Amino acid sequence: MFLIKYEILHICKQSGARLGRLTTPSGVFETPMFMPVGTQATVKSLTPEEVKEISEGLILANTYHLWLQPGEAVIKTHGNVKKFMKWDGALLTDSGGFQVFSLSKIRKITEEGVYFRHHKSGEQLFMSPEDSIRIQETIGADIIMSFDECPPPYESYDYQKQSLERTIRWAKRGKNALTTDQALFGIVQGGLNKDLREKAVKALVEIDFPGYSIGGLSVGETKEEMYDMTRFLNNILPKDKPRYLMGVGAPEDLIENVINGVDMFDCVLPTRNARHGTALTTLGKIQIKNKQYEFDLTPLDPNLETLISKYSKSYIRHLFKAEEMLGQRILTIQNLAYLKHLMSEIRKAIKEDRLLDFKEEFYRKTNYPKHEY
Repeated sequence: MFLIKYEILHICKQSGARLGRLTTPSGVFETPMFMPVGTQATVKSLTPEEVKEISEGLILANTYHLWLQPGEAVIKTHGNVKKFMKWDGALLTDSGGFQVFSLSKIRKITEEGVYFRHHKSGEQLFMSPEDSIRIQETIGADIIMSFDECPPPYESYDYQKQSLERTIRWAKRGKNALTTDQALFGIVQGGLNKDLREKAVKALVEIDFPGYSIGGLSVGETKEEMYDMTRFLNNILPKDKPRYLMGVGAPEDLIENVINGVDMFDCVLPTRNARHGTALTTLGKIQIKNKQYEFDLTPLDPNLETLISKYSKSYIRHLFKAEEMLGQRILTIQNLAYLKHLMSEIRKAIKEDRLLDFKEEFYRKTNYPKHEY
């Protein structure tokens, strides 16, 4: 029996998008939703109290990074990562599999698992599907991920096929290794090959998971290729289970992929962009370091009331030019608050059967890029 439950509340008559309810041991959430990334048991620059106010209450942590620092022993001493970081919301962990992709120059993939070099010290490391599950059990997230390989999107078909078949075998091993009632999701890989993606869905549904993640997108392919694949998967993924598109968080991508049947999203984009001076607002992107904002006394986002609404663009620009960390904090709050607002508006539009109208208005009123597909 799974300790999470997913229910479809409404299907938008205009777009076919899903409004759902995800029930977890640590909270109940309406979907579609965006989940901020707290890689190392922290959403960079923010306290858990601030994150609670500007998120839905479900965040991510990274298995690979927490395994290395602080390590399993320290986490066990606290009980789990939520107690460690004083987070009273829900938590999802990735499996460490993405590091198989991102650390490709310092790893070796075998059937038994992956040999790594520590990305800082160079120390030899190894992670198997069983190791990934054990570490995620120690971390104590509500929702955890199968260990997988995320190949580059333009790898050869033969490589993608071999990688997918191994990922499916790893998914079986991971499920067999699970000793807790955490919700373990299977991850659909297969690159840009629809036949491999369909093979992945069939195999993972046969293993039976409480939810399904879509991996291997937003890793170098075009927006059109991403949207085409999620539209394809929308027709073959189980209708009664949540779908989680991993690593996607640009505002335009959220809207397009919600239309393609996705329920859950995460991405470092809003927090990373914030640290580099890019604000996401209801009017579009703003690069706050630009000189045009030097004497601008208006708030960052006139349509959104947040923790940081009282600060002027001029002041925030000054903070960045002076290299004061408060500027990064302010934009991080803005960007996460905006994505929470955007997802709330998307859910409202689904309820009212007007998501396509909302999408048209979104592109008309903002400078977010539109991609035809």
